[in-house]
Amino acid sequence: MQQRISRRALTGAAVATVTSFAILRHARGDTPIEIRCSLDTAPSHPRNVAVRDFLGKIEAASGGQVKTRLFESGSLFPDLQVVKALVQGQVEMACPGTWTITGFVPDADFSQLPAFYGRDVALVHKATGGKGGEFVNAEIAKKLHVEVLGAWFDLGFNDWFSTRKPLNSLSDLSGMKLRSPGGVLNSWRIRFFGGIPNVTAWPDVPLAMSQGTFDGLISTNESVNSSKLFDSGLRHSLQDRQGMGLYVPLVNQDLWTKLGPKLQETVMKLWADNLPTWRENTAKALEGGRAALVKQGVTVIDVPQAELDAVHAKMLKEQDKAVADAHISPELVKLVMADVGV
Repeated sequence: MQQRISRRALTGAAVATVTSFAILRHARGDTPIEIRCSLDTAPSHPRNVAVRDFLGKIEAASGGQVKTRLFESGSLFPDLQVVKALVQGQVEMACPGTWTITGFVPDADFSQLPAFYGRDVALVHKATGGKGGEFVNAEIAKKLHVEVLGAWFDLGFNDWFSTRKPLNSLSDLSGMKLRSPGGVLNSWRIRFFGGIPNVTAWPDVPLAMSQGTFDGLISTNESVNSSKLFDSGLRHSLQDRQGMGLYVPLVNQDLWTKLGPKLQETVMKLWADNLPTWRENTAKALEGGRAALVKQGVTVIDVPQAELDAVHAKMLKEQDKAVADAHISPELVKLVMADVGV
């Protein structure tokens, strides 16, 4: 009996030792999972700052199982091309604007609906974090075969900017050639005010602006500031909180499978836990961006809330036509309007 116990214990110890060495060799020998992330905004942009922080947290939490690389300023792909690159496996992660996804999932553009013109950010979050957002995330995941990591990241409200022509009121937009980041509803809004839409990829904007390709653009205070568009001739801004720009955190399916259940849970939790802080930082950056533009000599005019309310009411009367033009699902619109209580 004593001999059998000793042999059993010895065998067990030997198996444990072999297993331990196998685990050790696996941990040391395996190549880390690589996450390449492509952004087309400048390193100081709030999205870049947040994603850089996120990638660092993933590396730390993975204990060396994951290695990340961030490609900025469109050095790999502009956002208008990054969704296709993500699906094709040329990058593992991207955080594109909703307007760049509309070619694949038109419903992704719903934050630009007339219902949100001149409204507060809390109203937008009700919709993106509600049934409307869930509906669109499910569509994105199904149609693109990607994983949506969680709630959307704020770019901030878009406003109007121009080079030579002063912007004192919304009527000044009439006849202007205005750069749109993409998406049917951004172009629809430009036309609503009598402008002419021009879609130009963000990395190409500084040169195009300096060459007079367009007279002005839709963007956010921090985006134009971080890209130093005042060096390319930007001189005026009219602020109307016309539509909330949002970024969708995406990873391709190959990467998601490689991560496995435990790391998948870690990644999604890191996004959810840190998103509120990133949103706060973005709001502060937008305020700072506006102040920085003023220091650079950019004139900034706020459209009075009473006028915003009047325009909002007028736009709502045309929302059904805008929805049809943008090929947005009527079912989604019902969910969104219920989310915001309209």
